[in-house]
Amino acid sequence: MPGDSVKVAVRVRPFNQREKNAGSSCIISMSGDSTTIKNPENGSTKMFAFDYSYWSHDSFQENGEGVFTPRSGSTKYTDQRRVFQDLGQGVLDNAWQGYNAALFAYGQTGSGKSYSMIGYGPNKGIVPITCEELFKAIETNKDSQKQLQVSFSMLEIYNEKVKDLLVKSKQATEGLKIRQNPQAGFYVDGLRNVPVRNYKEIEKLMEQGTVNRTTASTNMNATSSRSHMVITIRFNQVIRNAGGESNTRSSDINLVDLAGSERADSTGATGDRLKEGSAINQSLSTLGNVISALADIAGGKKNVLVPYRNSVLTKLLQTALGGNSRTIMIAALSPADINYDETLSTLRYADRAKKIQNKAVVNESPTDRLIRELKEENARLMAALGKGGGKADDSEELQRLLRENERRMADMDKTWEQKLEEARREWERGHGGVDHEEEQAEWRRLPYFTNVNEDTQLSGVIKHCLRVGETTFGKSSTATYIIRGLGIQEQHAIIKNSGSKVTMEPVKGAKIYVNGIKLKAKQELCHLSRIKFGSSCLFLYVGQVSERKANDEKEYDYDYFMAELAEHRGVAIDLQTPKINESMENLKSYVLFQEFMDLLPQISEANAISLELNKGVKFEAEIKTPASHDALQHGGKEVIIQVTNEKTKKVWIWSKEKFLHRKDLMEELYCRYMDGESLPMGRDTDPFWDPVEDIFLGSCHIMLQSLSYCVEIDEHFTLHNYHGKEEAVMRVKIFPLNDKGEYLGDESIVEPRELLGKPFNFEISIPECMGVRWCSEDRSRGVYCKFTIISKEPVKSQTVWGKGYCDFGLKHRVREKKVTQEFINYLQTHSLVVELWGSQVNEEDQIHQTFNGSNGHAQSDDVFSQLKNKDLEIEHLTKDLDAMKKDNFNLKKKLDKQQTQIDMKKQRRVDVSQASTTDVGLDADLAQALRLFFKDVKTVQGQISEIKEYAKMSQHGSSDNGNIKKALGKQEQKLHEVESKLSGCVDSLKESVANTLRKAKR
Repeated sequence: MPGDSVKVAVRVRPFNQREKNAGSSCIISMSGDSTTIKNPENGSTKMFAFDYSYWSHDSFQENGEGVFTPRSGSTKYTDQRRVFQDLGQGVLDNAWQGYNAALFAYGQTGSGKSYSMIGYGPNKGIVPITCEELFKAIETNKDSQKQLQVSFSMLEIYNEKVKDLLVKSKQATEGLKIRQNPQAGFYVDGLRNVPVRNYKEIEKLMEQGTVNRTTASTNMNATSSRSHMVITIRFNQVIRNAGGESNTRSSDINLVDLAGSERADSTGATGDRLKEGSAINQSLSTLGNVISALADIAGGKKNVLVPYRNSVLTKLLQTALGGNSRTIMIAALSPADINYDETLSTLRYADRAKKIQNKAVVNESPTDRLIRELKEENARLMAALGKGGGKADDSEELQRLLRENERRMADMDKTWEQKLEEARREWERGHGGVDHEEEQAEWRRLPYFTNVNEDTQLSGVIKHCLRVGETTFGKSSTATYIIRGLGIQEQHAIIKNSGSKVTMEPVKGAKIYVNGIKLKAKQELCHLSRIKFGSSCLFLYVGQVSERKANDEKEYDYDYFMAELAEHRGVAIDLQTPKINESMENLKSYVLFQEFMDLLPQISEANAISLELNKGVKFEAEIKTPASHDALQHGGKEVIIQVTNEKTKKVWIWSKEKFLHRKDLMEELYCRYMDGESLPMGRDTDPFWDPVEDIFLGSCHIMLQSLSYCVEIDEHFTLHNYHGKEEAVMRVKIFPLNDKGEYLGDESIVEPRELLGKPFNFEISIPECMGVRWCSEDRSRGVYCKFTIISKEPVKSQTVWGKGYCDFGLKHRVREKKVTQEFINYLQTHSLVVELWGSQVNEEDQIHQTFNGSNGHAQSDDVFSQLKNKDLEIEHLTKDLDAMKKDNFNLKKKLDKQQTQIDMKKQRRVDVSQASTTDVGLDADLAQALRLFFKDVKTVQGQISEIKEYAKMSQHGSSDNGNIKKALGKQEQKLHEVESKLSGCVDSLKESVANTLRKAKR
């Protein structure tokens, strides 16, 4: 029937445990066939109309068989059977009429796609019910002249490679090839199409395919959220007429479970130099482009190119989208406010898909004509081969087409009974005659490990029984159970079952976590212990039969594993994870916690890939606090990734989006490495490398309130990084100036309102920064500071390289021609945010120094150079100490004068109490800054002691050192003098601070 629109249904599921923990509210409502979504931040709504809107969020109950049904008296809830009746039955009806049919599920990971398609436990989904109903109808066929034939295939698409899920043996690394037939369109060359005689055989095949898919997911790090599964049921009706001629009516039913839609737009991160998307997400992003192009065509747009050929998935779905098929799409929705963006994106996607027009026709033709056409095609191919003279590739393709036609002719010559018998023998060969019931009986009486997957459909599929004695896990062929995930060693873990207890011991160097804690020695396993091998292999330990209870495994799903691992890393505390029903701000913190938790396995896998490819790059997730950059100290948090090259000491900061994009490219690179391909050597395509960039180190906030009273600021401030750790101590001075640009005296204190309408000038000065960790860790690094005042252009200092003490000498004057109330409000409410940034040298410009001891002169010269550099740094620090003593004395005098002036004004003015409170605390703040300085000076003293020891060792060493010994001797003497002087300075400063603190207490 020409002009068939794609039918679209949406279905909203109940809250999952993660959403319940967040105290989520439902943002989806449905009325008839319309669906409305509410923005949780501003309450605005958007309405969409579809062919079906299914409410499966609440109003249901579980009957005695574990099936979810509408609650008594409620007609709101849509169960699995209703979904089949509306969608699956239509697919079956189309198949009986000879139309191709397709049904595909779309939505973010965890939105319920697999539940609708496959189901869970007794709640069967569309696929098993469709197959079951098809065979029920076949069994009622009593027409001897009509033969009904059903065959089943199951494939997975990951990283643009096709894997046959019904083949247990190892498959070619490049996957199955996609071919094109002029009549049939695109097909998978070599895909097993297994004839089946009843629904039970389909169940076995689906179970086998699921096990193969789960094993591949663990081994190749390809979770189901990243791969697409396509089940094809080929239904043929061979009808013989009175003349003995047969007619074949055929239908291909494609049932597609798509990858998680949250990766649909991952074709490249904004601002990333590597713009190309990964092949891992190519099919999903191309599908979106195909749907958009087809929607444009349906809307009347001309000359639109539909990019079917750009991905494997869209090639195979060409007939389903805009071709010869009747197609249904089911979009799965999360009801939670924390998933608003993804749910809205899914609704918009589905809204575009409903505009697509297909042109379905009945696939019916005489069987004899099919054979005759194949013979004629063979004759043409033979003639083309006989001419010769063409390219070698063309000749090879002709031979392949010839072989394919001959295979199809041979297949047609076989009777249906012969095909069924061949399929039975193939099954027995593949499974070695092992009874499935016998396999199940073993884990019912023994403790075992069962897999945990992000997709609930793939959890609990693999069961590794722990027999009495020793069981080993690893990627070696000698291991009892072979696991091949990232970070898995040849021999990874040793498990011993004594009959009453089970213990696990890591092999040296193996990374194993038990209940979120790293396993370091032999440990007894408890029933329902959570195990993580390497970076991504998750297992749940199910103990002795006597320890088990009904459904006690349900709680420990993938989310539970990830939350436990995150909390043991202190993430929940760092993010202040909220409790249920707290404010919107706390809800945002919970969303952030979930983002961090979702990133943990990705980061673990990226680190494992880096290790296996010998990249030397380490990834760490951090929480970025925008308050570190905001003058009002406002702003929410976000997850960022710190990337460190441990070989070159270079550091980068990536956004979450950029990391996920790069992670996809890393996976693609790793797959090529596993396939034995040679990896590219250049940096241009290396996802682990980036050009050097400046890194935010820390910041401090200087309140400007005292400036509105014309009180100067001259203090030392500690700069803190995103973790709240100290990065450096910076001196900042802010002085009010007169019209001539001269510093105002101590008698200049005024009320803020006295400044209105007058000009006002002030100077911001940052003379120095001390104790800079960034440069202390690597002398090839540099630092600079910057700030922004009154929304003007950022003011930036010079970059100082390789010094823990930095003399910035930065001065910046601000001139306000006429003071307004807005300007005064700014000073009284805002702070000056001074940021410290780190600079890095390109690898090409960096000089690497090595100490291998092979050249005595080179080593001695380097030691002397080190001592000389230390000496220069000590001289700077000594001068700074002297200056600090003077500054401290002057500051005390100024503070005394300011306090006297404030006390006098307090008698005359009522509002000055706030300024008084601010100034009283200056002494204590000064003392705190000086305490930090003591700590830095002690560090320098320790370094001096180390150099002295090194000098002594050199003096008592080999006689070949020559004149270096004398130089070192003088150096030691000088260092001793400086150390004594520093000690005296420290004592003096301690006494000064103590006096200041006593004054502050008074």
